Amino acid sequence: MSDLFDSDTPIEPAPNRPLADRLRPATLGEVIGQDQVLGPEAPLGAMLAAGSLGSLIFWGPPGVGKTTIARLLADESDLHFVQISAIFTGVQDLKKVFEAAKFRRQNGQGTLLFVDEIHRFNKAQQDGFLPYMEDGTILLVGATTENPSFELNAAVLSRAQVLVLERLSLVDLEKLTQRAEKELGKALPLTPQARDALQEMADGDGRALLNLIEQVAVWTLDAPLDPGALGKRLMRRAAQYDKSGDAHYNLISALHKSVRGSDPDAALYWFARMLTGGEDPRYLARRITRMAVEDIGLADPQAQAVCLQSWETYERLGSPEGELALAQAVVYLALAPKSNAAYGAYKAAMRLAKTSGSSPPPKHILNAPTSLMKDQGYGAGYAYDHDAEDGFSGQDYFPEGLDRPALYAPVERGFERELKKRMDYFARLRAKR
Repeated sequence: MSDLFDSDTPIEPAPNRPLADRLRPATLGEVIGQDQVLGPEAPLGAMLAAGSLGSLIFWGPPGVGKTTIARLLADESDLHFVQISAIFTGVQDLKKVFEAAKFRRQNGQGTLLFVDEIHRFNKAQQDGFLPYMEDGTILLVGATTENPSFELNAAVLSRAQVLVLERLSLVDLEKLTQRAEKELGKALPLTPQARDALQEMADGDGRALLNLIEQVAVWTLDAPLDPGALGKRLMRRAAQYDKSGDAHYNLISALHKSVRGSDPDAALYWFARMLTGGEDPRYLARRITRMAVEDIGLADPQAQAVCLQSWETYERLGSPEGELALAQAVVYLALAPKSNAAYGAYKAAMRLAKTSGSSPPPKHILNAPTSLMKDQGYGAGYAYDHDAEDGFSGQDYFPEGLDRPALYAPVERGFERELKKRMDYFARLRAKR
């Protein structure tokens, strides 16, 4: 059976086991971090206290304890622990898992089935878990690094509680470092600053930190290493970024909201995070142009032009020089006056268009190229605005029977302050006609 771990599988002798495995907690109380899930008043703490553990989906980045917590839940609940990975498990493997679980159930023991990377199963395979979840053959605990809302069946989600596991904080990583030093029987040969740098290299991943510690622990040194020397010997863990996954949408949201919030420093940070993660600069060029249209609008009509010029500059220069033009556009947008008045007016106009039926324009603004159309009243009574003394006829251009709506409401910021004056001017003239 592919990549299937049963709790009866023999464990490798301690000296040969990786440090991460040797330090695996023996009880839930030993788990570092995740108090929002494991605390007495938190979901798992409450479930265990009530003796009513249900199926779960753990959503979080790698190295934060998903597998460990699942294994300990099985121990706490006196359930047989079975672990599979959706990457390596096929249909026949699943059938064997379910048959073994049914046999255990007949003999009075339940099964906690831990499915790593559960989002890798397709929708039909996920549906295959449902009857065994419903009849109590298995208690499902799935683990995923992707947003369950998008990757898991609604039927599975309705039968399981989603719990979010978070990246380990620097405080958590220091606790883990101390635990590792105790296991190794010696302190790491690092200055306090290098120790901090080592933990930052792990980027919130406990398993990655322990792997780094294992490397450092075997070095024979005359003096503790400082951050510079440590950086020459170890590489920082690559930041997590999936251009098609949840991180992609989270970071572009952070960039957009930083621009909207007029914070150029934060906007540049998220822009740089996406670039260092391998994001296509053309995607960023398109999105920052959208920001100019949506959040700056006519408060600064030049903003859209700046974005388009930066986009064109990128196309001419390419990477990495062209990214600077996009960065300048990000700064310009963040500092530009903000208005979504035109965006709001457009959405209001779309809603009105969908609800107002097929009402034709009023006849006085229809062209009449034939005598028949003239006989029907097309163009009759049209007032040519240029003939008016002030260049404004004040005629109604909405369909007959539709009360004139107020769609565009410019704000008192940037260039829209001038547009508001014009709107008010025409409103006064219209009231006189």
